[in-house]
Amino acid sequence: MADAKRVVEHEKGRLQRQRRGIVTRGELLRSARHIFARDGFEHARIEDIALRARKTRGAFYDNFKDKDDVFLAIFEEDMARDLTELGPLLLGLPTINERIEALAEYLAHLSEDLERMLLNVEFKLYAIRHPHKRKRLADLLRAMRLRTAIPEISRLLPQLDGKTTSTKLIDCLAICGVMDGLALNHLFDPDGLDEQAVVRYLRLCLQGTIPGSGCQFEDI
Repeated sequence: MADAKRVVEHEKGRLQRQRRGIVTRGELLRSARHIFARDGFEHARIEDIALRARKTRGAFYDNFKDKDDVFLAIFEEDMARDLTELGPLLLGLPTINERIEALAEYLAHLSEDLERMLLNVEFKLYAIRHPHKRKRLADLLRAMRLRTAIPEISRLLPQLDGKTTSTKLIDCLAICGVMDGLALNHLFDPDGLDEQAVVRYLRLCLQGTIPGSGCQFEDI
């Protein structure tokens, strides 16, 4: 009986530690988002990330190897949330053109997220400035998309099924590149490039990428 009680207490303690670990990781991720956007990826300090989250430097290293690792975790968290939100949104629409329109509006809405866009640009600039890291970081992001985003996008947009995985990845990278550029210019000059313009150009990019969408370039 005493042994069974000890086993139950041990299991409860293990679950409590797991829950605390999940909470700590989430707090560190939120803090890292803020610090990266405020200070830039290169100048952000692990001490500041831990301090803002009211955690120790040791707690940071219990969850992440380094700044690269925490950024990749942020990227993966964002991608998982996007795909979770896009599923019900796109699957409820009957035609490819309606799905493209909804996807363009969703991506344009993301471009309004200043913190997220700054993080994305900062990380890529950091990788470009450090050639010895660039390929590794690009490979990691590419692998993440291949593992998660590409299969899910194919489910939501079955018109892509005729394309190879490598072609789908290139399409995904191209759309992300267009979105980065549009978002950056929109945030820099929202009067010159408003949200409606961002939606229009994202729609054109998607129409040119997805078979059977009836691309109409004269809409420009």
